[in-house]
Amino acid sequence: MAASQKLSHLLQLADQGPALRAALAEEVAELLTAWPSDYPDSMKGVCEALLAKAARDVDPATRARLRVQLYSVPDLADRVLPRESAGAALIQAARCGDGLPDALAQSLGVDDKMALQILDDETGAALAVACKGANIERAAFSALALLVRPGRDRAHAFAVLDAFDNVPMSEATRVLRNWREGQVAA
Repeated sequence: MAASQKLSHLLQLADQGPALRAALAEEVAELLTAWPSDYPDSMKGVCEALLAKAARDVDPATRARLRVQLYSVPDLADRVLPRESAGAALIQAARCGDGLPDALAQSLGVDDKMALQILDDETGAALAVACKGANIERAAFSALALLVRPGRDRAHAFAVLDAFDNVPMSEATRVLRNWREGQVAA
């Protein structure tokens, strides 16, 4: 099929709505991993954008299949199938006011009791160490710290951010590992 016909076909699939998103995503992923030599490179950008949009609308199982399909082109997979960050899930749980200890426990690999201890630390230092040790990005930590303790004054909020910034990654990772091992020993 000629490049223009193929692109037209893919765009028609995109117009069919959410029911065909998985088929569209898989077809575009296949095209991008085995790009025909007679197709113009300028069409790749359009196909990548189409795949990224379709991938947002598919279920997690389809996204996992797409990731496997794009395994041979890891840069493409990173661009069109970004992984949901742990920070986003934690922020969502904190905003809803429901399930934050469970979400934190799952993200950190600790039990619920340890997650509650981390959240109950009034200083915010335990949360800073935990988030840094779990590689949760600073912006997500900042939002999480504010949502966990919304009544903090500005000075305390900045102190919590400083705690996150000042703890070395190696130290935060060591502490988190000790928390994990401590619960196994108990």
